[in-house]
Amino acid sequence: MSSKSSTPGTHTPVTGPSLLLKRQLAEMRKHPVDGFSAGLVDDSNLLEWEILIIGPPDTLYEGGFFKARLKFPPEYPLLPPKMTFITPMWHPNIYANGDVCISILHPPGNDEYGYEDAGERWLPVHTIETILLSVISLLSSDTPNTDSPANIDAAKEVREDIQAYRKRVRRLVRRSAEEAFD
Repeated sequence: MSSKSSTPGTHTPVTGPSLLLKRQLAEMRKHPVDGFSAGLVDDSNLLEWEILIIGPPDTLYEGGFFKARLKFPPEYPLLPPKMTFITPMWHPNIYANGDVCISILHPPGNDEYGYEDAGERWLPVHTIETILLSVISLLSSDTPNTDSPANIDAAKEVREDIQAYRKRVRRLVRRSAEEAFD
């Protein structure tokens, strides 16, 4: 089989993005990183990954197990993947539908709203590991950034009643831990 061919609908073509993702997956399996695990949703599709993030120690999310998906565009690594939590989340930088909103997952170039410098946005040098470490860092903040929220209600709660916000997050963490072992 040539490096560019595949059976329609059954396999991801072995292209530049697929080779890069295959290499990154092999590297992560060979040298696991504390705090998360990653693998393919379907072994025949390198463009969709399932992720498990373990709540970082000494944070609101400690003890939680958070499932997510990473979907890579055919233009990867020139364009960023999209990360969506499957596990319910309550955070100003995570949309109600689970989509993660962090700078390195925003397309390259200038931010039309002026919140981010071009250097903070997606660059082809980012890897799955740098993405997941950024998400872990996001979850590690005791008081999340509410300047440009994806989830306006969560941001409002952080600003107006941080204790209620923390209580809600802890409840979701407990539920995620219970569901992880069902």
